[in-house]
Amino acid sequence: MRCYFHLVNRHEVIPDDTGIDVSDLATMQTVALRAIEDVRDEVMELGESWQGWRLEVVCPAGKVLLSVPWNRR
Repeated sequence: MRCYFHLVNRHEVIPDDTGIDVSDLATMQTVALRAIEDVRDEVMELGESWQGWRLEVVCPAGKVLLSVPWNRR
């Protein structure tokens, strides 16, 4: 299944135009949690704040499969 990982807040979307193929929903969730941790680490090193953002995992039809808040630990 192809999934796209968009960064979203109330006013903006940073789209993932490439996406990745995952074998199942559990793998998709693992990839999403790892991705948000990686991005969070990079942003914190730069001293930036992305409060209010979330990572939305969507299918090719645009249906949100998972939404992970930025501040989830």
